[in-house]
Amino acid sequence: VQLQASGGGLVQAGDSLRLSCAASGNIYSSHVMGWFRQGSGKEREFVASIRWGTGSTYYADSVKGRFTISRDRAKKMLYLQMDSLKPEDTAVYYCAISRTGGLRLVTDYNYWGQGTQVTVSS
Repeated sequence: VQLQASGGGLVQAGDSLRLSCAASGNIYSSHVMGWFRQGSGKEREFVASIRWGTGSTYYADSVKGRFTISRDRAKKMLYLQMDSLKPEDTAVYYCAISRTGGLRLVTDYNYWGQGTQVTVSS
């Protein structure tokens, strides 16, 4: 499986941005796809995840109510709609796949995209 993230950019606080992640290879209903982010000098952290089969979604408390994760199974696409962006959302955002069905831990995920930079200015 290969993942290609895109859609990052430089925005102002309060703006919106939509990230996309194109997947190639086989993705099964038991898999979970997720978004993580890593700020400068910080550890990679969980943002959101979605069960590929059921579409059930999970969010970090820091983004709940502002970010929305979704997927298009036919196109093998993963999305992250980010609204009401804050400077603290500035990070490199990564999409990833968990074959084990784990939801929130970096170690649950087996395949990672290359990352896309999101910068939010105040």
